[in-house]
Amino acid sequence: MKRKMSFSQKLFIFFLAGFISFTSQAQDVEWLSWIEAVELAQTDKNPKKIFIDVYTDWCGWCKKMDKDTFQNPEVATYMAANFYMVKMDGEGKEPIEFKGKTYNFVPSGRKGYHEFAATLMQGRMSYPTTIFLDEQMNMLSPVPGYQKPKPFLNIAKYFGDDIYKEKDWKAYSGQGK
Repeated sequence: MKRKMSFSQKLFIFFLAGFISFTSQAQDVEWLSWIEAVELAQTDKNPKKIFIDVYTDWCGWCKKMDKDTFQNPEVATYMAANFYMVKMDGEGKEPIEFKGKTYNFVPSGRKGYHEFAATLMQGRMSYPTTIFLDEQMNMLSPVPGYQKPKPFLNIAKYFGDDIYKEKDWKAYSGQGK
């Protein structure tokens, strides 16, 4: 014997399906190569800051940050408006030019590392690490480790909205009490 669903049950299922659909929609992030970001930074009338996501193919936390943080609609919208977003493989093999120097892949152990990634991460080879550069491509800060969307957005706004020019991180984040 079939049992009919009540109107309220149908309504609940309808809203639940809509909510799941809405919350699971991935935001497309336009990732640039290093060369593309440098070119835009040098040619745009109002250049943005550069954001670099240093990852490796084997890094589970990197994949989780891609899915949870960078695909978050609020994070993706803010980042697209304020940064040229670059994905950089910390074990990439292609040479990279930066400020008159060429950085290369360095074979080491079973894999190796890219000199540019190591320079940006200040020698701390930890994945994921996100890097913030200003409009003139000067280092603002490396931020090691997985970041959830809200804390990441807080960090991104600190640099993206130029708060770092007026407040130190501890005062901004409320850690200086």
